[in-house]
Amino acid sequence: MTIDPQIEWVLDLIEKSPYPPVYTLSPPAARAQYDETVIRLDIDPAPMDSVVEIALGRDSRFVRTRLYTPKQTGAADPLLVWLHGGGWTIGSLESCDRTCRGLAARADCRVLAVDYALAPEHPFPAAVDDVLFAWETLQARTSDYGIDPARIAVGGDSAGGNLAAVLCHEARNAGLPLPCFQLLIYPATDMTGGFPSRQTYANGYLLEEPHMSWFGDGYAGDTDRNDPRLSPLRYPEFAGQPPAAVHTAGFDPLQDEGIAYAEKLKAAGVPVVKRHYAGLIHGYLNMGGAVSAAKAAFDDAAADLRAALHAGR
Repeated sequence: MTIDPQIEWVLDLIEKSPYPPVYTLSPPAARAQYDETVIRLDIDPAPMDSVVEIALGRDSRFVRTRLYTPKQTGAADPLLVWLHGGGWTIGSLESCDRTCRGLAARADCRVLAVDYALAPEHPFPAAVDDVLFAWETLQARTSDYGIDPARIAVGGDSAGGNLAAVLCHEARNAGLPLPCFQLLIYPATDMTGGFPSRQTYANGYLLEEPHMSWFGDGYAGDTDRNDPRLSPLRYPEFAGQPPAAVHTAGFDPLQDEGIAYAEKLKAAGVPVVKRHYAGLIHGYLNMGGAVSAAKAAFDDAAADLRAALHAGR
């Protein structure tokens, strides 16, 4: 494999950056730095008809969300529930704002970004609980927000891809409606660390071993990492899962487990679109403003989502 030349430029830029690695900072400082820096290489923000903050909840419990509407249609719209990346520790509604706007505009759907609880202040399973709570609560509110309940997808990148995959399994286990589609961008699916790419690409490609240890230890703590809510590749049953698109990158320590997850879905008879970007690295979703191949990969993600949400229409 050959790394994309523009990615090499990005890596050189990061190496010369005055910003310290996030794992050397306190979680609040790491979050502030990430929110400031992650948009530097991102696509321009797509204009929306409306962007509304919603405290989604019931029975005195609420999860903060942000609803993006690219245009008012007067009809029940398809929706993507988006779960941001950041190792369950950093990332926010701000860090994923341009991603949500871009997906909403290109896939012609609304997007609901979920501000789930972050570790280490709120370790596992707090993020899983928030995501499931938001999903279950949303099911009773679709008519309030003008959402088509039959066309609700879920997606996320990295840790958000992990949570999206977990949501699909846990919703089925709880007897809740399933998403119609899952968009998993370089998802973390096996926190046991057993796949070779976790070692092969552990240094020099943005997501490094110290990051993975800091994120994993803060989120999982002493929990057995074979727990499928941490490592969704470990769920015993994959049949009946929603159709999926699984995107992976060639210089990403998580690529092997993402590919393995796609293969496990496929083996269970689940329709899967597999896309592998050999020259890209972890985090490329936020680099479309500077890296042509990352922009093309983002457009592929939007196209996969659009195809799933507008099939036959």
